Amino acid sequence: MSLKFGYCKVSISPVRSENKDQAEIVTQLLFGEIIQIEEILGSWCKIITFSDSYSGWIDIKHFLPLTQKELNRWQDGLSIENSIFRTLETPWGNQRIVKGSFIPYMNDKGFNIGNDFFQFIEPEIKLSTDSVYELATEYLNTPYLWGGKSPFGIDCSGLTQTVFRFFEKNLPRDASQQVDHGLEIDFEDILSGDIAFFHNKEGKIIHVGVLNGEGLIIHASGCVRIDSITKEGVIHSESGYLTHSLTVIKRL
Repeated sequence: MSLKFGYCKVSISPVRSENKDQAEIVTQLLFGEIIQIEEILGSWCKIITFSDSYSGWIDIKHFLPLTQKELNRWQDGLSIENSIFRTLETPWGNQRIVKGSFIPYMNDKGFNIGNDFFQFIEPEIKLSTDSVYELATEYLNTPYLWGGKSPFGIDCSGLTQTVFRFFEKNLPRDASQQVDHGLEIDFEDILSGDIAFFHNKEGKIIHVGVLNGEGLIIHASGCVRIDSITKEGVIHSESGYLTHSLTVIKRL
C-alpha cells in the first residue's frame, strides 16, 4: 500500500508488539501525535511514530487519516499540553486529553487537525517551571506501566522522553537509545536536569532517571519516586538497598 499518515484522536492509545489485544504494550500515543501508516490488517494498523520512529500496532479506531499537506500544517508550531488533563470539545463530543499531548502553540481560539475542529473548554495552564527535574516531580506516584507515557501510567524512559519534550528536546523512546545522546558528565559535576543511566548484569542499559544535582534522582520504578543517587547507583529511600547500578551521567 502507498504510505499514508494519521493522528491519534483518542486521549491515550496503546501501541502493541502484535496486532492483538493480548500483545505487549511497547509504547503509547497521546492525542495529536502523528503516525505513518505501514499496514492495515482488519481492525489493526501497523504504524511508525513521527516523534521517535517507534513501530507497533494500534487499534484502527484510535486514529484519523491526514494528507501530506494536512500533516505539514499540523506539524507547524506544535506544543505540549501542560495540564494533567484538560477537556476538548471535539467533532465526536467532549474528550479529556492528558499532560504531554500534542497541541498547537496558540490554541485559545480552537484549532484544526485536518478537517477536524477542536476547542478547549478550560483555559491553558502555562508551564510551571523551567527545571526538568521539577517538572518531572509533577508525575510523582504515577504507577509504573511498561510502555506508558501518561500521568496515569509511565515507564522510566517514557518519563524522561516526555518531560524533555516540554523543553523542546526530543529523545528516543527507550533508555538504551537515549544513552547515545548528550554529553557525558563526571559524577562530581552533576547539575539539576542531568540524566543517569543504569545497566543490568549483562551490561545492557535498562533504566534512566532525572537528577536534581543535590544527590537525588526521580525515576519510574514501581511508581515515579525520588531516591538517592551515588557513584554506585540508586539507593532506595526506604530500604537503603542499591536497586540500580550506575553506568553513565549525560547532559542534554
